[in-house]
Amino acid sequence: MIEELTLRTSGLGLYEFTAELGRIIGQAGAEEGLCTVFVRHTSASLTIQENADPSARRDLEAWLDRLVPEHDALFTHTAEGPDDMPAHIKAALTSTSLSIPLVGGQLGLGTWQGVYLWEHRRAPHQRRVLVHVTE
Repeated sequence: MIEELTLRTSGLGLYEFTAELGRIIGQAGAEEGLCTVFVRHTSASLTIQENADPSARRDLEAWLDRLVPEHDALFTHTAEGPDDMPAHIKAALTSTSLSIPLVGGQLGLGTWQGVYLWEHRRAPHQRRVLVHVTE
């Protein structure tokens, strides 16, 4: 089963969509198998991260912003603004797809893990994510 999710962002940040994945897995009826998630963009990414304490996500976002700052004089791909090339680099350094085992009809995540879309652009976007559930 393949389904496409549209996730709306309001700008930079991590957006959890674990519950939406759970709904899709429930509809697929898969007890054991694999859930593959793929983001169809070059300036956003996917990650599995702590979903209990928001400070972990804030620290992660701040660290990546320090690693890949805006306004780098070496960037030539700047037509869409100062956040464009950093967004592409951040997406290249993180993940565009995730594979998560299914156990007992649920994502095999740990206690404090959630699945996130990581928006690397400042402006709001509608991001498309493909979800493939196999049993």
